[in-house]
Amino acid sequence: MGFARTCSVALVGVEGVVVEVQADLEPGVAAFTLVGLPDKSLSESRDRVRAAVVNSGAEWPQKKLTVGLSPASVPKGGSGFDLAVACAVLAAAERVDPREIADLMMIGELGLDGRVRPVRGVLPAVLAAADAGYRQVVVPERTTAEAALVPGVSVLGVRSLRQLIAVLTDEPVPDEEEDLPQEGRPDPMLAGLSVPGLGLGSGALCGADGAARVPDLAEVAGQRQARKALEIAAAGGHHLYLKGPPGAGKTLLAERLPGLLPPLSQQEALEVTAVHSVAGVLPPGKPLVDAPPYCAPHHSATMASLVGGGNGQPRPGAVSLAHRGVLFLDEAPEFSGRALDALRQPLESGSVVVARSAGMMRMPARFLLMLAANPCPCGRHSQFGEGCDCPPAAIRRYQGRLSGPLLDRVDLRVRVEAVTRAELTGRDGAVEDTATVAARVREARERAAARLGATPWRTNGEVPGHELRTRWHPLPGALAEAERDMECGLLTARGLDRVLRVAWTVADLAGHPRPDADDVAQALQLRTGVGRGVPVEAGVRR
Repeated sequence: MGFARTCSVALVGVEGVVVEVQADLEPGVAAFTLVGLPDKSLSESRDRVRAAVVNSGAEWPQKKLTVGLSPASVPKGGSGFDLAVACAVLAAAERVDPREIADLMMIGELGLDGRVRPVRGVLPAVLAAADAGYRQVVVPERTTAEAALVPGVSVLGVRSLRQLIAVLTDEPVPDEEEDLPQEGRPDPMLAGLSVPGLGLGSGALCGADGAARVPDLAEVAGQRQARKALEIAAAGGHHLYLKGPPGAGKTLLAERLPGLLPPLSQQEALEVTAVHSVAGVLPPGKPLVDAPPYCAPHHSATMASLVGGGNGQPRPGAVSLAHRGVLFLDEAPEFSGRALDALRQPLESGSVVVARSAGMMRMPARFLLMLAANPCPCGRHSQFGEGCDCPPAAIRRYQGRLSGPLLDRVDLRVRVEAVTRAELTGRDGAVEDTATVAARVREARERAAARLGATPWRTNGEVPGHELRTRWHPLPGALAEAERDMECGLLTARGLDRVLRVAWTVADLAGHPRPDADDVAQALQLRTGVGRGVPVEAGVRR
């Protein structure tokens, strides 16, 4: 009788659970039993592991074999357990010393020929192993760079099971040829890492030479008020709603918002990379996501695709894929009302909890929401009603698709007017580029970070209203106009808190130590759309 154990990781959402893989050999009819709540893809590992072991030159034990995955109460899925199962079986058969694998963490899929193929979610799996005290992990060679992002962990990347057996038995390591793709064809080894069609990017566009470039804000004609709102949104992490006719530049502004955000910190980059690794959207050859992501799902997206879910174990949705970045919903009234209202909880908490029959998971969702909408179904409705053929009932029904509770969580609401000929031809003055505005955003964020240094928050948009009212006070009398609006019913209590958050961001951009009456008036104008006698427009390069 032989027994051996090693470890792997089961992913529940973007969090890992350490799983002990045990193999037991007993005399009897040759059989392979896998227990511990495996899903279909994991159950099929019996055939993959057997073929991989034989094709790697090792002998398959002709005994009664039982492989247990503990804790048995945690659902387990995917092919990432293959490597751990194979090594546990070989150790139980005394081909490998069981003591050599007892403290190893193994993650990887096996091909029938014994090659070790990469799997999704390596970074969160290694993070879970490090938190559990493991200091040595074995991963597929293609994901070594991703696993090495976790400090304090020794990473061994292997190309085949044959190489790993040689390392564990102190034998000469065979030189396996790398399976390179043929010219003009995708790499088959990376097929399991990528899930296309999720509408995710870094906010970069492709130039004429095919190289990625960050869209420049100087390419947007006119829209000075909307540009200023974009700057405030980036500086304070405030949600933004743009409403205006087709062709006014709403989508152009949204695509340039990620370029205004500062680069991700090391901790934020690890959070974002973990989500993208699980979802299968990590860029090829770039194991660490260091730029704010940009996610723009189509308006036909379901509620599960936005907040996460799906059959079996829930998967990250658009709100998690946009974590620490921008979630842009173009044609927002065309989205399902249930899907839009599902955004209300993550907008407040910065995370989303998805419950399904197979389990429950919490995923990060601290994103900057940007909504864009036409004023009516035909798009030609203006405050004077010129050129619009839509019946008043159709206009009210269209505009009412964005619920009051959702819009109450949006800090900035800006009406975008059609671009004039002078603005389009550039005769009204040269507008600022992304680098200039991003520099002001960075300075404003540094002022906010210095003020919030001893707190868990880093931007004004994250600070709870109670904390703003009790710990950081504006100048005396600055809130008088906002308080009158609240008494008149123009602002809710949440709305007043959000006006105060925006006022702090306006003050940070202006270099004011505390918000004054003009800062609050500008925040009120950007939220209510009612003029307050304070100009709200972006800077112009003369």
